[in-house]
Amino acid sequence: MNRRPRILVLNQYYKPGVEATANLLAELCEALAQEFEITVVTGRLNPYPDLPSDEMVDGVRVIRTRSTAFDRTKLHLRAVNYATYLADSVLRSLTLPRPDAVVTLTDPPMIGDVGLAVARRFRVPLMVVSEDVFPEIAVELKRLENPVLIRMLREMVSLYLRRADQVVAIGETMRLRLQEKGASADRIAVIENWVDTRRIVPRSRDTAWAREHDLVDRFVVMHSGNIGHANDLVTLIRAATFLRDLPDLRLVVIGFGALQTVVRDVADRLEVDVAFLPYQPRDILPESLSSADIHYVGLARGLSGFVVPSRAYGIMAAGRPMLVSADEDSETVRIARAQRCGVVVPPGRPELVAGAIRDAYEGRFDLDEMGRRGRAYVEREADREVAVARYRDVLARLVPSSSAR
Repeated sequence: MNRRPRILVLNQYYKPGVEATANLLAELCEALAQEFEITVVTGRLNPYPDLPSDEMVDGVRVIRTRSTAFDRTKLHLRAVNYATYLADSVLRSLTLPRPDAVVTLTDPPMIGDVGLAVARRFRVPLMVVSEDVFPEIAVELKRLENPVLIRMLREMVSLYLRRADQVVAIGETMRLRLQEKGASADRIAVIENWVDTRRIVPRSRDTAWAREHDLVDRFVVMHSGNIGHANDLVTLIRAATFLRDLPDLRLVVIGFGALQTVVRDVADRLEVDVAFLPYQPRDILPESLSSADIHYVGLARGLSGFVVPSRAYGIMAAGRPMLVSADEDSETVRIARAQRCGVVVPPGRPELVAGAIRDAYEGRFDLDEMGRRGRAYVEREADREVAVARYRDVLARLVPSSSAR
């Protein structure tokens, strides 16, 4: 062939969105654009109403649908965003030149069904990258309780998982969850999410960013990422009530999400002093992440394998240890234990979180060595170049049979 194989990618979020998956997808597409002709059909972003409908961004063609971009903290408005994106993504995809493969992520969870329809229309392979498992995550969080709707959504997700030519899970526990939903074991590859270890590197705790936010000479416990139902941040806030005798302890919560108001209200009600900060610019992340002594990575009970906190990779890249509050079979606990790069406690136990923070504060853990071990792990297993090479291998197996037609 005289052209690069065409890959059509479908996901509601893409950069400049602040979502982790938006930026991970952009990094992956930009790297793959060296070998493939990549087109991404994505949705509108609330903070960026004037982005072009069709443009080239760092070697990737980005097409933005006529979808709504309402406040996602309200469930019914998020549903409208989903519906408008799904409808227009079908129309946009079918008017594009024939791709050689279709790739979808899982935001919204039903986009895999759109991908399946488009792939079958063009008679090309479908690859689904599962960033979370739906509707089980919503059911576990009691965000979805209507049995008819749950059954319908399970069928919709199971349909594309059973028929996809390739499914990518971002962890071993998730691989098992996807098999339970009907994905064939021989068509599932496990590729962890990643971090650019050249961009996020360990820095001194005494940075300009730390001085600006009065964090120097304090013991800093940080959460940096989405403030959602899955992250169990209320447990961290409640844990702080056991630590009022530590005058230089500082809790820092960076990010935004559906539970931000709830978490703030809990902190106010319990009279816990928390520094709430917005998402930080990507070029600031090495400084902000490095300003913490230890990072809290919470995952609500019952969610292991349904979602994997990708912020753990940035923490490890910055050379900082993790305090993981999650079920034993979660991917993050597995990494923390196997690599000895963090402390693990069960989810939903604020007294145990407080005990681990106190132990860290009093020097019972070698936090610097934990950070070094985490850094070594992501350099070896979860660096951007490592993940991109694994995706290239998977796509190379899918594309030739399609592009030869």
